[in-house]
Amino acid sequence: MINTNNIIAGVDEAGRGPLAGPVVAAAVILPKNHSIEGLIDSKKLTAKKREKLYKEITNICDYGIGIVSHRTIDKINVLQATFKAMRVAILNLKQKPDNTLIDGYGLPDQVIKNEGVIGGDNLIECISAASIIAKVTRDELMLKIDDIFPEYGFAKHKGYGTKAHMKNLNIYKACPIHRKTFSPVKKNIPKMEWLISKDKLNKLAVQLVSLHYLNKNYTIVHINFNLNEKMPIDIVLKKDEINVFVKVILLMKNTNRMNIENLTTDELKNMKYEASKFNQESDSTLESKFEIATIFLQKNPIIDIYNLHNED
Repeated sequence: MINTNNIIAGVDEAGRGPLAGPVVAAAVILPKNHSIEGLIDSKKLTAKKREKLYKEITNICDYGIGIVSHRTIDKINVLQATFKAMRVAILNLKQKPDNTLIDGYGLPDQVIKNEGVIGGDNLIECISAASIIAKVTRDELMLKIDDIFPEYGFAKHKGYGTKAHMKNLNIYKACPIHRKTFSPVKKNIPKMEWLISKDKLNKLAVQLVSLHYLNKNYTIVHINFNLNEKMPIDIVLKKDEINVFVKVILLMKNTNRMNIENLTTDELKNMKYEASKFNQESDSTLESKFEIATIFLQKNPIIDIYNLHNED
């Protein structure tokens, strides 16, 4: 006999199939006698409807999210990465569920009590809710990534292997958030010689530094992709009600550290002048902060951040 007082969590994932970006899982415990209407598989909903339901679910439900990066996917494979994201999502719930219902097949062990339900995202409301949370969360991440790598069209296809994505992948080669173990990507990993011949190094440096800040929960406000013109500011960020203005410096050899004193007084003045213009044009009254980001390109790029004291 089913105990109606049992706490049941629904779990689903988004992003197993794409060529780029993370896999995201969500776990949701719906309140008894909830008033949310229209819970079905997120893929059957419009983006507008998903957003509406996302707000309703997150307002009244206990939910957890697990995100596993493209790097981990390449290390342990996408199936194991999906299981990892699901476990993290379940552990991020405030309540410990008595049982967990997972869309498709369950986890390969019972460390967390669970069972798979084929087609569960369209049959069981708590799984449908998890499907919606996972999908909206991942889509929002891919929109942020699109700001950094606009040439691939991530805002539209979210990393899936569409015709447009494949075309751009062939033209621009793989970027740092592509899954390098996936066959179409593996064939398009750029070599250093190609990056140099296409004059891509400085742009890649700015993109990698932007990604570094994004992973630290900064909001990307603006990126200067017009690198033919030497601008004093390459990236504008926002965090904790502070505008952060960043100059990116590409190091051609691994010195690990650099002497900030080499940055001349005039260059610092130029950064502050451009920041002042930006704040005026955007009608911003936020405090300004200035940073230098150095990057040395290698398999695992070395990025160092230097905080410049804002002294007038």
